[in-house]
Amino acid sequence: MKRAVSVFFMLALATVVGAQSPKAELKKNIRLSASNLSVYPGPQQRKLTPAPEGKKAFYISHFGRHGSRHQTRVTDFEYVTNILRRAQIDDALSPLGADVLSRVMTMHQDTEHRIGELTTLGAQQHRDIIRRMYERFPTVFEKGTLVDARSTTAVRCVLSMNHAMMQLMKLNPDLKFYQDATMTDRHYLTPSDKELQARCATVETKDSYVAYCQKHERWRRTVDQLFNDTAYVNHHVNGERLNYYLFRLASGLQNTELSQQMTLYDLFDDEDIYQNWLRDNAFWYLTYGVSPLNGGDQPFIARELLRNIINQADSCLHLRQNSVHLRFGHDTALMPLVCLLGLDGYDLATDNLEQLEKSGWVNYRIFPMACNVQFIFYRKDVHDNDIVFKVLLNENEATLPIKTDMAPYYHWSDFRDYYLQRINAYEESHAED
Repeated sequence: MKRAVSVFFMLALATVVGAQSPKAELKKNIRLSASNLSVYPGPQQRKLTPAPEGKKAFYISHFGRHGSRHQTRVTDFEYVTNILRRAQIDDALSPLGADVLSRVMTMHQDTEHRIGELTTLGAQQHRDIIRRMYERFPTVFEKGTLVDARSTTAVRCVLSMNHAMMQLMKLNPDLKFYQDATMTDRHYLTPSDKELQARCATVETKDSYVAYCQKHERWRRTVDQLFNDTAYVNHHVNGERLNYYLFRLASGLQNTELSQQMTLYDLFDDEDIYQNWLRDNAFWYLTYGVSPLNGGDQPFIARELLRNIINQADSCLHLRQNSVHLRFGHDTALMPLVCLLGLDGYDLATDNLEQLEKSGWVNYRIFPMACNVQFIFYRKDVHDNDIVFKVLLNENEATLPIKTDMAPYYHWSDFRDYYLQRINAYEESHAED
């Protein structure tokens, strides 16, 4: 029976991760190249593994990123429009360049006064996620279940939380609700660590990234088509930088209603898309991954978030009352959390950036808009001391680097001991003298 469950789980995992290479996936769905700006895809795993015999879900612990949003930096628009306007004045803009200038100006106007704000799509994503949570784990949401929701003070996070909570209230008004968004929870919802960030910004790290980017440089075709004079580009345009901003704008557009009317992806061919994504994938790995190039400890930025998840679970596991903890934050917390947990092998350690995609370290599978990690806890009754759980990454069953005899389920005691030991050992080794 255990072997059958394990085989089923591995087949399900293969379905989730997909047999296609990132290059093939990007060709099939260009929007994935947006990395952390890609739209939430929804769960790829439709059928979850049944609970262990006699056990039922009673507690959920969740951390989720805000939903789709508008661009967060007005400079993205300004850089592109300034370059193209200057070329227009100099009579160096091609017809396509003039058209792109018009499109970017329209995008800028659409985002005016809404920089970084949640979009209609972002609100719907969180209503859908919480609805699926309710439908998938109905035994948790019985009458009187306490739903405790916390958010950062960023408006897009607060609104994401509110839409999720309103959806739950609509589904079951007999639940007990509490929500808050204060600076009190900032230390774990928006974690930061100056020491770790300094290690990530070393000369070695920067040099490694620059060398990688130079190897995967791909901007000439995209930029040249916007101008009618190659000499003008060579003397007046930073082609690599212009390409960077155009790709960011093309990536972020998918999160807005304006994406139904226009695109910027037509500026890039398949190889352009792939090479731009490779550079972005490496950037995020060096920022939050377990890379020897950044000291290998960057995921510990999320240690307070993980400690909060563990401590709050411990406080709920032997209560008679069911409960749910919902946390709403940003990709800069979820990415290191996933790497710290080692979900689905994202604790990969390599100093060879060329090995990332071959080893399955693919950023758009981790942190699209509205990405989330859910811990689902099971027991037979309130006296059951063998609490088990499974963890979902973006609503798909995920693996952990700890032993289990019931994959995709794990014993909570094993998880708790393993990760608290890791966190404590890290903090002790970095304690001030």
